[in-house]
Amino acid sequence: MPGTRTRTLTFALPLALAVVGTLATAGPAAPAAQDAAAQAAPAQAASAQAAPAQAGGHHSRTSQCRGQGVDASARIRYRSDVLIKAPLSTVWKLQTDVERWPSWQQPVLSAERLDTGRLGKGSRFRWTTPAPATPTTPATTLEITSTVRQLRSGDCVLWSGPAVGSGLRIDEGVHLWTFTEVRGGVRVHTEETWTGAQVEADVPTATAALGAGLEAWLHDLKTTAEHRRK
Repeated sequence: MPGTRTRTLTFALPLALAVVGTLATAGPAAPAAQDAAAQAAPAQAASAQAAPAQAGGHHSRTSQCRGQGVDASARIRYRSDVLIKAPLSTVWKLQTDVERWPSWQQPVLSAERLDTGRLGKGSRFRWTTPAPATPTTPATTLEITSTVRQLRSGDCVLWSGPAVGSGLRIDEGVHLWTFTEVRGGVRVHTEETWTGAQVEADVPTATAALGAGLEAWLHDLKTTAEHRRK
């Protein structure tokens, strides 16, 4: 991921929160969300807009994990996917080995598990990422505490949690990831939603940040997984 530009856009990454990882559980991305992302990062937005056509019916079939998805009522949402030319086992391990995130994602400053054992439903982890200043919020470092809501090994993971920094709070980010083996690799789909009065005060800016962060995450996941395959 490009160093400088990525850091100015990592406000989105948290939720990854993903945290907690976006969009309605089915259907195309909201026009307002795509417009906002396009203003902030045209290349990333174009990739996200193209993804549904490439994936066909993939979105509506896999926009949940064990029957749960992102917040359908959230005003801030984004979705995208990417084809990664690497084995599913490689992609899955990268994504779920939380404590190693900082080794391949520059915007993740730190990451720690708050429990032991394999990542699974109920697992908790804490991680940090920088958030640049916006017209309505100061530059800060967000601390995100994520709880895994659902997980099916090699198939999907859904986590959620708050992101809190000095002068900035996202009440809850809900982040969904799905992984589907296809010809040539793995189709990785991600969706995330944010809720909270502060970010909802400027939906276009928050949506653009979220979209840019998710695109950066997908880029890093793809780059790292494909490099390890070689």
